[in-house]
Amino acid sequence: MAMTSHESLSLSHSNNGSQHDLEASVDDNSMQSNKFWSRYFTIFNTSKSAVSPIQQQFLHPLPIDAIDIKQEKDSTDSAVMLPQILDHISCFVHLSVFGILGVLSRYLLRKLFGPSLTGVTSDSYPLYLDLPCNMVGPFLMGWLGVVFRREIGNVSDDLGVGLTIGYLGSLSSFSGWNQKMLILIVNDHLVFAAVGYLIGFFLSAYSIKFGIGTAKCFKSLLKLSNETETETNNKSRVVSSKRQLAAMVLFLAILWCASGIMLNKGLSSGSSESQLWVACLVAAPGVWIRWALARFNGRGFGKTKSLNWLPYGTLIANLSSVCVMAALAVLKKQVQGKTCDDIITGIQLGFLGCLSSVSALIAEYNEMEESNKIWRAYAYALTTLLLSFALGILIYCIPIWTM
Repeated sequence: MAMTSHESLSLSHSNNGSQHDLEASVDDNSMQSNKFWSRYFTIFNTSKSAVSPIQQQFLHPLPIDAIDIKQEKDSTDSAVMLPQILDHISCFVHLSVFGILGVLSRYLLRKLFGPSLTGVTSDSYPLYLDLPCNMVGPFLMGWLGVVFRREIGNVSDDLGVGLTIGYLGSLSSFSGWNQKMLILIVNDHLVFAAVGYLIGFFLSAYSIKFGIGTAKCFKSLLKLSNETETETNNKSRVVSSKRQLAAMVLFLAILWCASGIMLNKGLSSGSSESQLWVACLVAAPGVWIRWALARFNGRGFGKTKSLNWLPYGTLIANLSSVCVMAALAVLKKQVQGKTCDDIITGIQLGFLGCLSSVSALIAEYNEMEESNKIWRAYAYALTTLLLSFALGILIYCIPIWTM
């Protein structure tokens, strides 16, 4: 049986007499029921410093004091690590690049399955525009964030950060989904909205299970073992990381410059594509904020760390995005003008779409569901959905109804 995070932490500190303090700081029930990030993503950034915000992101079900002492490699690795400033810059750059790629992928999926092409999804019925994105994101999370996490970590620590938090987190959008349901409610399609919530959640929840299952089958065909790990030279790894950082900085500059140029042309010509380029320019801050908020997951409230099983960092990110999304939707109805409409829609698509994430929500729900306290998964999902619905009614529906 695999050793739990709590047991491995206790064993690693038994020699220096700090086992009692560590066990007092980590709640065992929380670790048993909400270990998604600590179990699936500690393979990334194992060469990072103990206080690296990247490592905190992937260990966020642990309290901060446990995070700071968690080490997966020998202390001799610190001699060849990237400088801390480059470590942080690399994290933000990778999050930015993959966040923009996530926005582009989400936009293309909406176009592909939307009314303009195949007509599978629409704003007027429960199969909303972001449904394909919210299914593909969790599905790929099962592949890249669960089954093949070790192989990706062996290639590059920052690649794992970019793919999971940046790309897969931005590929799906929780606030976009909630806003479409609110629009259905305003248009008196209450049954459609209820069905849309149910379809959206259950299809996303089963997408990650399907992704994990298919990835395991594929991995077994390739005869890849979860226990194998490629040996790499630390010094060459750091050199490769520097080259990778330089390439990603250049790529990010190209993406931003191209988006700015295309936005200028789109605004002058009145093209609807201007929304996409605004979204690309404002996507990065949304990813950064979601990454920062996720470090609060699993820390609980107050001195007693109550409700430390609740990933309230992700919850705050999704709820705050829902609120701003609803407020901007009301503003868009009040303000006339195509330029203003394109900018607001771009902010909703880019910044708010990256700030919220169905992939993160479903990944945490799936891990809780597999634990011995399944009620926590249902409580977390219902809390997120009900609060989002209530806030959306207050901020969007009531003002629209009173206009």
